[in-house]
Amino acid sequence: MNSTLLWLHIAFAIFAIGPLTAVIMAAPRAIRSKNAAVLQTLQRMTRIYGIGSLGVLVFGVWLGASLGVLGRWYMTASMTLFLVALVLLFLVERDLRGAVRAFSSETPDDDAKVENARIAMIGGVIGLIYLVILFLMVFPGDS
Repeated sequence: MNSTLLWLHIAFAIFAIGPLTAVIMAAPRAIRSKNAAVLQTLQRMTRIYGIGSLGVLVFGVWLGASLGVLGRWYMTASMTLFLVALVLLFLVERDLRGAVRAFSSETPDDDAKVENARIAMIGGVIGLIYLVILFLMVFPGDS
């Protein structure tokens, strides 16, 4: 049972968080090139992969509970960091929606530079959070 949970946890991490990070990092380039169709697709993909990334948390908590390590400091830190990344992901999705709206409006002055900078900054922070979580899960240290 534990090996199945571990494989599901790893599979969700690979197939949800990996592409999610790549999509977030691709969004600033789509904004700079003013490609509204690509940006709308990236916004939709961010939402889908963001929802899919919840599987990582669900199976991680389930695995941690079955192994009896749920109360350890590295599990608590990882879950907290994951929730912070999830909140930041909502901000990225909101900014992507704003950029899509800016490119579809009639005003040629709005080129979504503010959204571009925020998405790039928050996307970098999210990627860094995921790396810290990975480090905590691989090298948890002694309890």
